[in-house]
Amino acid sequence: MFKLDRKLIITTTAVTLSAFFVAGCVGGEASPKWKTGPDIGGGVVYIMDGDKTGPYYVNEDAHKMALNNGRTPTEAELKAWDVDLQPRGVGSPNGQGIPIGSGNVEDGEELYESKCLSCHGDFGAGYGTYPPLGVGNAYELNKTLTNNRYRDPEADGPTRVFGSYWPQLTTMFWYIRDAMPHPKSKTLSIDETYALTAYMLYINEIEVNGELVEEEFVLSNENFLDVRMPNEDGFEPNIAGANSLAGIRAYFNNPANYGAEKVKYEERCMTDCQDESAKVVRIQHGGIKSFTPPLSALRDLPEVKSTGIDVVEVYKNNCSSCHDGMLSVGGDDWAYYTSKGMDKVYENAINGTEAGMPAMGGVSMSKENFKTLVDYLISGKTK
Repeated sequence: MFKLDRKLIITTTAVTLSAFFVAGCVGGEASPKWKTGPDIGGGVVYIMDGDKTGPYYVNEDAHKMALNNGRTPTEAELKAWDVDLQPRGVGSPNGQGIPIGSGNVEDGEELYESKCLSCHGDFGAGYGTYPPLGVGNAYELNKTLTNNRYRDPEADGPTRVFGSYWPQLTTMFWYIRDAMPHPKSKTLSIDETYALTAYMLYINEIEVNGELVEEEFVLSNENFLDVRMPNEDGFEPNIAGANSLAGIRAYFNNPANYGAEKVKYEERCMTDCQDESAKVVRIQHGGIKSFTPPLSALRDLPEVKSTGIDVVEVYKNNCSSCHDGMLSVGGDDWAYYTSKGMDKVYENAINGTEAGMPAMGGVSMSKENFKTLVDYLISGKTK
Protein backbone atom coordinates (compact mmCIF):
# COMPACT_ATOMS: atom_id res chain seq x y z
CA MET A 1 0.00 0.00 0.00
CA PHE A 2 1.31 3.45 -0.90
CA LYS A 3 2.41 5.79 1.94
CA LEU A 4 2.17 9.57 1.96
CA ASP A 5 5.80 9.79 0.83
CA ARG A 6 4.74 7.88 -2.32
CA LYS A 7 7.11 5.04 -1.54
CA LEU A 8 6.16 1.42 -1.75
CA ILE A 9 6.77 -1.24 0.87
CA ILE A 10 7.26 -4.53 -0.89
CA THR A 11 7.95 -8.04 0.26
CA THR A 12 11.10 -10.06 -0.29
CA THR A 13 9.42 -11.98 -3.10
CA ALA A 14 8.31 -8.86 -4.95
CA VAL A 15 11.70 -7.19 -4.69
CA THR A 16 13.49 -10.32 -5.81
CA LEU A 17 11.19 -10.70 -8.77
CA SER A 18 11.48 -7.09 -9.89
CA ALA A 19 15.24 -7.09 -9.47
CA PHE A 20 15.53 -10.36 -11.39
CA PHE A 21 13.44 -8.92 -14.20
CA VAL A 22 15.49 -5.75 -14.48
CA ALA A 23 18.83 -7.48 -14.19
CA GLY A 24 17.88 -10.38 -16.44
CA CYS A 25 16.48 -8.31 -19.29
CA VAL A 26 19.62 -6.21 -19.61
CA GLY A 27 21.62 -9.30 -20.50
CA GLY A 28 24.83 -7.91 -18.99
CA GLU A 29 26.34 -6.08 -16.08
CA ALA A 30 24.56 -2.84 -15.23
CA SER A 31 26.29 0.53 -15.09
CA PRO A 32 27.72 0.95 -11.55
CA LYS A 33 25.99 4.31 -11.06
CA TRP A 34 22.64 2.56 -11.02
CA LYS A 35 23.49 -0.07 -8.43
CA THR A 36 22.36 0.45 -4.88
CA GLY A 37 23.58 -2.89 -3.58
CA PRO A 38 22.04 -6.32 -3.21
CA ASP A 39 18.51 -6.62 -1.90
CA ILE A 40 17.37 -9.03 0.81
CA GLY A 41 16.68 -11.67 -1.86
CA GLY A 42 20.19 -11.55 -3.30
CA GLY A 43 19.32 -9.57 -6.45
CA VAL A 44 20.16 -5.98 -7.35
CA VAL A 45 18.00 -2.94 -6.61
CA TYR A 46 17.87 -0.07 -9.13
CA ILE A 47 16.74 3.44 -8.29
CA MET A 48 14.55 5.75 -10.40
CA ASP A 49 16.06 8.67 -12.31
CA GLY A 50 13.19 10.75 -13.61
CA ASP A 51 11.07 8.44 -15.73
CA LYS A 52 13.90 5.93 -16.22
CA THR A 53 14.65 2.83 -14.19
CA GLY A 54 18.16 1.44 -14.05
CA PRO A 55 20.18 1.56 -17.28
CA TYR A 56 17.12 1.57 -19.58
CA TYR A 57 16.68 4.40 -22.08
CA VAL A 58 13.69 5.14 -24.25
CA ASN A 59 13.55 3.93 -27.84
CA GLU A 60 12.32 7.03 -29.68
CA ASP A 61 11.69 5.04 -32.89
CA ALA A 62 8.99 3.08 -31.10
CA HIS A 63 6.87 6.23 -30.73
CA LYS A 64 7.06 6.96 -34.46
CA MET A 65 5.58 3.65 -35.56
CA ALA A 66 2.19 3.82 -37.27
CA LEU A 67 -0.45 1.73 -35.54
CA ASN A 68 -2.83 -0.43 -37.56
CA ASN A 69 -5.90 -1.08 -35.48
CA GLY A 70 -7.57 -3.19 -38.16
CA ARG A 71 -11.12 -2.71 -39.39
CA THR A 72 -14.65 -3.58 -38.43
CA PRO A 73 -15.42 -7.17 -39.51
CA THR A 74 -18.13 -7.74 -42.08
CA GLU A 75 -21.36 -9.55 -41.19
CA ALA A 76 -20.17 -12.54 -43.23
CA GLU A 77 -16.93 -12.68 -41.22
CA LEU A 78 -18.80 -12.46 -37.94
CA LYS A 79 -21.14 -15.24 -39.02
CA ALA A 80 -18.17 -17.44 -39.93
CA TRP A 81 -16.62 -16.90 -36.50
CA ASP A 82 -19.85 -17.22 -34.54
CA VAL A 83 -20.21 -20.99 -34.73
CA ASP A 84 -20.05 -21.96 -31.07
CA LEU A 85 -22.23 -24.80 -29.78
CA GLN A 86 -23.79 -24.43 -26.37
CA PRO A 87 -24.18 -27.50 -24.13
CA ARG A 88 -27.81 -28.24 -24.81
CA GLY A 89 -27.98 -26.82 -28.31
CA VAL A 90 -28.83 -23.22 -27.42
CA GLY A 91 -28.19 -21.05 -30.47
CA SER A 92 -25.46 -18.45 -30.63
CA PRO A 93 -26.38 -14.74 -31.13
CA ASN A 94 -26.75 -15.38 -34.87
CA GLY A 95 -29.20 -18.19 -34.24
CA GLN A 96 -26.80 -21.02 -35.02
CA GLY A 97 -27.42 -24.04 -32.83
CA ILE A 98 -27.03 -27.69 -33.74
CA PRO A 99 -26.18 -27.72 -37.49
CA ILE A 100 -28.57 -29.50 -39.87
CA GLY A 101 -27.06 -32.78 -41.06
CA SER A 102 -26.54 -36.44 -40.23
CA GLY A 103 -23.95 -39.22 -40.24
CA ASN A 104 -23.84 -42.89 -39.28
CA VAL A 105 -21.36 -45.00 -37.32
CA GLU A 106 -20.25 -47.02 -40.37
CA ASP A 107 -19.24 -43.92 -42.33
CA GLY A 108 -17.62 -42.52 -39.20
CA GLU A 109 -15.47 -45.63 -38.84
CA GLU A 110 -14.21 -45.29 -42.42
CA LEU A 111 -13.40 -41.63 -41.84
CA TYR A 112 -11.65 -42.46 -38.59
CA GLU A 113 -9.45 -45.10 -40.21
CA SER A 114 -8.41 -42.73 -43.01
CA LYS A 115 -7.98 -39.51 -41.04
CA CYS A 116 -7.62 -40.27 -37.33
CA LEU A 117 -6.21 -43.76 -36.76
CA SER A 118 -2.59 -42.80 -37.42
CA CYS A 119 -2.61 -40.63 -34.31
CA HIS A 120 -5.36 -41.97 -32.04
CA GLY A 121 -4.86 -45.69 -32.70
CA ASP A 122 -7.30 -48.53 -33.36
CA PHE A 123 -10.78 -47.84 -31.99
CA GLY A 124 -9.54 -44.65 -30.33
CA ALA A 125 -7.33 -46.55 -27.88
CA GLY A 126 -4.57 -43.93 -28.16
CA TYR A 127 -1.14 -44.10 -29.74
CA GLY A 128 2.18 -42.75 -28.53
CA THR A 129 1.69 -39.26 -27.14
CA TYR A 130 -1.78 -38.88 -28.70
CA PRO A 131 -4.66 -39.28 -26.21
CA PRO A 132 -7.13 -42.18 -26.22
CA LEU A 133 -10.72 -41.37 -27.15
CA GLY A 134 -12.41 -44.49 -25.84
CA VAL A 135 -11.17 -47.49 -23.85
CA GLY A 136 -14.32 -49.29 -22.79
CA ASN A 137 -17.81 -48.76 -21.44
CA ALA A 138 -18.24 -45.09 -20.62
CA TYR A 139 -20.69 -45.69 -17.78
CA GLU A 140 -18.33 -48.06 -15.95
CA LEU A 141 -15.32 -45.80 -16.57
CA ASN A 142 -17.30 -42.81 -15.29
CA LYS A 143 -17.36 -44.45 -11.87
CA THR A 144 -13.55 -44.29 -11.75
CA LEU A 145 -13.58 -40.49 -11.68
CA THR A 146 -13.95 -40.60 -7.90
CA ASN A 147 -10.84 -42.77 -7.58
CA ASN A 148 -7.76 -41.20 -6.04
CA ARG A 149 -4.32 -42.32 -4.98
CA TYR A 150 -4.17 -40.24 -1.81
CA ARG A 151 -4.42 -43.23 0.51
CA ASP A 152 -3.18 -45.92 -1.87
CA PRO A 153 -0.57 -44.69 -4.41
CA GLU A 154 -0.81 -48.03 -6.24
CA ALA A 155 -4.58 -47.83 -6.75
CA ASP A 156 -6.12 -47.16 -10.15
CA GLY A 157 -6.77 -43.47 -10.74
CA PRO A 158 -9.58 -41.86 -12.74
CA THR A 159 -9.98 -42.80 -16.41
CA ARG A 160 -10.64 -39.59 -18.30
CA VAL A 161 -11.63 -40.21 -21.89
CA PHE A 162 -14.38 -38.69 -23.98
CA GLY A 163 -17.14 -41.08 -22.90
CA SER A 164 -16.35 -41.10 -19.19
CA TYR A 165 -15.33 -37.47 -18.65
CA TRP A 166 -16.71 -35.04 -21.24
CA PRO A 167 -20.06 -33.74 -20.00
CA GLN A 168 -21.59 -32.64 -23.32
CA LEU A 169 -21.68 -34.09 -26.83
CA THR A 170 -21.60 -30.59 -28.34
CA THR A 171 -17.96 -30.27 -27.23
CA MET A 172 -16.91 -33.33 -29.23
CA PHE A 173 -18.84 -32.19 -32.31
CA TRP A 174 -17.34 -28.69 -32.12
CA TYR A 175 -13.80 -30.01 -31.56
CA ILE A 176 -13.93 -32.40 -34.51
CA ARG A 177 -15.45 -29.77 -36.80
CA ASP A 178 -13.08 -26.92 -35.93
CA ALA A 179 -9.80 -28.63 -34.98
CA MET A 180 -9.60 -32.04 -36.63
CA PRO A 181 -8.05 -33.79 -38.43
CA HIS A 182 -4.60 -32.53 -37.57
CA PRO A 183 -3.13 -30.69 -39.43
CA LYS A 184 -6.06 -30.25 -41.88
CA SER A 185 -8.61 -28.68 -39.56
CA LYS A 186 -11.94 -27.36 -40.92
CA THR A 187 -11.80 -29.71 -43.93
CA LEU A 188 -14.64 -31.99 -42.77
CA SER A 189 -18.22 -31.45 -43.88
CA ILE A 190 -21.06 -31.24 -41.36
CA ASP A 191 -22.23 -34.75 -42.30
CA GLU A 192 -18.70 -36.11 -41.86
CA THR A 193 -18.53 -34.44 -38.46
CA TYR A 194 -21.81 -36.11 -37.49
CA ALA A 195 -20.45 -39.48 -38.67
CA LEU A 196 -17.23 -39.19 -36.66
CA THR A 197 -19.17 -38.04 -33.59
CA ALA A 198 -21.47 -41.05 -33.98
CA TYR A 199 -18.40 -43.29 -34.12
CA MET A 200 -17.13 -41.72 -30.89
CA LEU A 201 -20.44 -42.68 -29.23
CA TYR A 202 -20.10 -46.20 -30.62
CA ILE A 203 -16.59 -46.93 -29.33
CA ASN A 204 -17.54 -45.50 -25.92
CA GLU A 205 -20.66 -47.72 -25.72
CA ILE A 206 -22.98 -44.78 -25.14
CA GLU A 207 -26.75 -45.29 -24.93
CA VAL A 208 -29.27 -43.02 -26.64
CA ASN A 209 -32.85 -43.18 -25.39
CA GLY A 210 -32.00 -46.36 -23.55
CA GLU A 211 -30.56 -48.11 -26.61
CA LEU A 212 -26.87 -48.91 -27.05
CA VAL A 213 -25.34 -47.18 -30.08
CA GLU A 214 -24.74 -49.86 -32.73
CA GLU A 215 -23.09 -49.78 -36.17
CA GLU A 216 -26.33 -48.77 -37.93
CA PHE A 217 -26.91 -45.80 -35.60
CA VAL A 218 -27.43 -42.43 -37.32
CA LEU A 219 -26.70 -39.20 -35.45
CA SER A 220 -28.40 -36.06 -36.72
CA ASN A 221 -29.61 -32.66 -35.61
CA GLU A 222 -32.97 -34.29 -34.81
CA ASN A 223 -31.69 -36.74 -32.18
CA PHE A 224 -28.50 -34.92 -31.11
CA LEU A 225 -30.00 -33.56 -27.88
CA ASP A 226 -31.25 -37.04 -26.93
CA VAL A 227 -27.66 -37.98 -26.14
CA ARG A 228 -26.94 -37.58 -22.42
CA MET A 229 -23.31 -38.09 -21.44
CA PRO A 230 -22.55 -40.07 -18.24
CA ASN A 231 -20.64 -37.16 -16.71
CA GLU A 232 -23.17 -34.47 -17.62
CA ASP A 233 -23.60 -33.47 -13.96
CA GLY A 234 -20.04 -34.26 -12.91
CA PHE A 235 -18.76 -30.67 -12.77
CA GLU A 236 -19.51 -27.85 -10.39
CA PRO A 237 -20.53 -25.12 -10.13
CA ASN A 238 -23.29 -25.29 -12.72
CA ILE A 239 -22.43 -22.79 -15.44
CA ALA A 240 -25.56 -23.32 -17.54
CA GLY A 241 -28.78 -21.35 -17.55
CA ALA A 242 -29.85 -17.73 -17.31
CA ASN A 243 -28.94 -17.45 -13.61
CA SER A 244 -25.58 -19.18 -13.94
CA LEU A 245 -23.48 -16.11 -13.10
CA ALA A 246 -25.30 -15.47 -9.83
CA GLY A 247 -25.07 -19.17 -9.01
CA ILE A 248 -21.33 -19.22 -9.63
CA ARG A 249 -20.81 -16.23 -7.36
CA ALA A 250 -22.86 -17.86 -4.63
CA TYR A 251 -20.91 -21.10 -5.02
CA PHE A 252 -17.50 -19.48 -4.64
CA ASN A 253 -18.75 -17.26 -1.84
CA ASN A 254 -19.05 -20.39 0.29
CA PRO A 255 -15.53 -21.76 0.90
CA ALA A 256 -16.99 -25.04 2.18
CA ASN A 257 -17.91 -25.91 -1.43
CA TYR A 258 -14.26 -26.24 -2.42
CA GLY A 259 -12.40 -27.09 0.77
CA ALA A 260 -11.34 -23.55 1.67
CA GLU A 261 -11.76 -21.54 4.84
CA LYS A 262 -13.25 -18.07 5.11
CA VAL A 263 -11.03 -15.54 6.87
CA LYS A 264 -12.72 -13.75 9.74
CA TYR A 265 -13.10 -10.02 9.29
CA GLU A 266 -11.18 -9.13 12.44
CA GLU A 267 -8.18 -11.11 11.18
CA ARG A 268 -7.81 -9.02 8.04
CA CYS A 269 -5.14 -6.36 7.81
CA MET A 270 -5.15 -3.50 5.30
CA THR A 271 -2.68 -0.96 6.74
CA ASP A 272 0.59 -1.15 8.71
CA CYS A 273 0.52 -4.93 8.54
CA GLN A 274 4.26 -5.48 8.16
CA ASP A 275 5.96 -7.06 11.15
CA GLU A 276 8.31 -4.46 12.63
CA SER A 277 11.09 -7.06 12.85
CA ALA A 278 10.94 -7.82 9.11
CA LYS A 279 13.53 -6.38 6.74
CA VAL A 280 11.88 -3.86 4.45
CA VAL A 281 13.17 -2.43 1.19
CA ARG A 282 11.58 0.74 -0.17
CA ILE A 283 11.67 1.77 -3.81
CA GLN A 284 10.27 4.87 -5.44
CA HIS A 285 6.95 4.53 -7.18
CA GLY A 286 7.28 4.48 -10.95
CA GLY A 287 7.74 2.19 -13.90
CA ILE A 288 10.10 1.27 -16.71
CA LYS A 289 9.54 3.53 -19.69
CA SER A 290 12.78 3.17 -21.60
CA PHE A 291 15.26 0.52 -22.65
CA THR A 292 18.96 0.15 -23.41
CA PRO A 293 19.89 -1.03 -25.90
CA PRO A 294 16.86 0.38 -27.78
CA LEU A 295 14.22 -2.13 -28.84
CA SER A 296 14.70 -3.09 -32.46
CA ALA A 297 11.83 -2.91 -34.95
CA LEU A 298 13.56 -5.37 -37.31
CA ARG A 299 11.75 -8.64 -37.89
CA ASP A 300 14.30 -10.48 -40.03
CA LEU A 301 15.94 -13.70 -38.87
CA PRO A 302 19.33 -15.11 -39.77
CA GLU A 303 19.38 -17.69 -42.53
CA VAL A 304 19.08 -21.20 -41.18
CA LYS A 305 21.72 -23.44 -42.67
CA SER A 306 22.01 -27.19 -42.50
CA THR A 307 24.48 -28.01 -39.75
CA GLY A 308 23.94 -31.75 -39.51
CA ILE A 309 21.63 -33.49 -37.07
CA ASP A 310 21.48 -36.66 -35.05
CA VAL A 311 18.67 -38.26 -37.05
CA VAL A 312 18.33 -41.18 -34.65
CA GLU A 313 17.82 -38.87 -31.67
CA VAL A 314 15.44 -36.57 -33.57
CA TYR A 315 13.41 -39.57 -34.72
CA LYS A 316 13.23 -40.97 -31.19
CA ASN A 317 12.01 -37.69 -29.68
CA ASN A 318 9.64 -36.51 -32.40
CA CYS A 319 8.63 -39.25 -34.85
CA SER A 320 8.70 -42.65 -33.15
CA SER A 321 5.24 -42.33 -31.54
CA CYS A 322 3.66 -42.61 -35.00
CA HIS A 323 6.30 -44.18 -37.23
CA ASP A 324 7.13 -47.09 -34.96
CA GLY A 325 3.70 -48.39 -35.93
CA MET A 326 3.55 -47.52 -39.62
CA LEU A 327 6.09 -46.46 -42.25
CA SER A 328 8.80 -47.44 -39.78
CA VAL A 329 12.52 -46.83 -40.23
CA GLY A 330 13.71 -48.78 -43.29
CA GLY A 331 10.31 -50.47 -43.63
CA ASP A 332 9.19 -52.18 -46.84
CA ASP A 333 5.96 -50.16 -46.95
CA TRP A 334 7.96 -47.07 -47.99
CA ALA A 335 8.26 -48.56 -51.50
CA TYR A 336 4.72 -47.48 -52.41
CA TYR A 337 5.54 -43.84 -51.66
CA THR A 338 9.06 -43.72 -53.06
CA SER A 339 7.74 -45.14 -56.34
CA LYS A 340 6.14 -41.74 -56.88
CA GLY A 341 9.54 -40.05 -56.65
CA MET A 342 11.45 -38.57 -53.74
CA ASP A 343 10.37 -35.04 -54.64
CA LYS A 344 6.77 -36.06 -53.87
CA VAL A 345 7.84 -37.75 -50.63
CA TYR A 346 9.69 -34.62 -49.53
CA GLU A 347 6.74 -32.41 -50.52
CA ASN A 348 4.29 -34.46 -48.44
CA ALA A 349 6.64 -34.60 -45.49
CA ILE A 350 7.31 -30.86 -45.52
CA ASN A 351 3.71 -29.71 -46.15
CA GLY A 352 1.85 -32.45 -44.24
CA THR A 353 -0.89 -34.80 -45.44
CA GLU A 354 -4.58 -35.38 -44.77
CA ALA A 355 -3.70 -38.81 -43.36
CA GLY A 356 -2.32 -37.13 -40.25
CA MET A 357 1.30 -36.30 -41.07
CA PRO A 358 1.91 -32.80 -39.61
CA ALA A 359 3.93 -30.33 -41.66
CA MET A 360 7.66 -30.90 -41.08
CA GLY A 361 6.61 -33.56 -38.60
CA GLY A 362 6.08 -30.75 -36.09
CA VAL A 363 9.87 -30.47 -35.81
CA SER A 364 11.66 -27.11 -35.92
CA MET A 365 14.62 -27.41 -38.30
CA SER A 366 15.74 -26.40 -41.77
CA LYS A 367 14.16 -28.12 -44.76
CA GLU A 368 17.51 -29.58 -45.75
CA ASN A 369 17.95 -31.17 -42.33
CA PHE A 370 14.37 -32.42 -42.45
CA LYS A 371 15.04 -34.11 -45.80
CA THR A 372 17.97 -35.86 -44.15
CA LEU A 373 15.57 -37.11 -41.48
CA VAL A 374 13.20 -38.38 -44.20
CA ASP A 375 16.09 -40.17 -45.91
CA TYR A 376 16.86 -41.93 -42.64
CA LEU A 377 13.23 -42.97 -42.21
CA ILE A 378 13.15 -44.52 -45.67
CA SER A 379 16.58 -46.15 -45.81
CA GLY A 380 17.25 -46.87 -42.15
CA LYS A 381 20.77 -45.53 -42.66
CA THR A 382 22.25 -42.55 -40.85
CA LYS A 383 24.43 -41.50 -43.81
